[in-house]
Amino acid sequence: MRIELPAERTLVYETTMPIRWGDMDAMGHVNNTVYFRYMESARIEWFERFGCPVDPQGEGPVIGNAFCNFLRQLEYPGVLRVRTYVGAVGNSSFDTYHEILLDDDAEARVRANGGATVVWVNFPEQRAVPLPERIRQALRRSF
Repeated sequence: MRIELPAERTLVYETTMPIRWGDMDAMGHVNNTVYFRYMESARIEWFERFGCPVDPQGEGPVIGNAFCNFLRQLEYPGVLRVRTYVGAVGNSSFDTYHEILLDDDAEARVRANGGATVVWVNFPEQRAVPLPERIRQALRRSF
């Protein structure tokens, strides 16, 4: 089963990162769990860039769900380009999507794509709360 990325999404961030030797598994390609790390790393960089902090004593983002479509295998060595998109914004959550490509691929073929629903939570109370206005404004500026 493949989960399709929605057409209604906006590119908000792009970064590069290396494929590390240790990212590979015994089959000689990047292990499937590592793709989630690539998406997480891009998402965290973007969070930091637009001021979406995590305060374990207060509020911050957590992942409500995540998925990845593995389209073409990746192998060491290589440099990845990870594109981050924002989709729907709700009361206490917003959707993020990612495309993973090899940076030097002239055909710009997507090797994997996926996404996550980010939920804003009050950590001490362990419950979802409305997105703060400053985060909502930052998301709007991303568009």
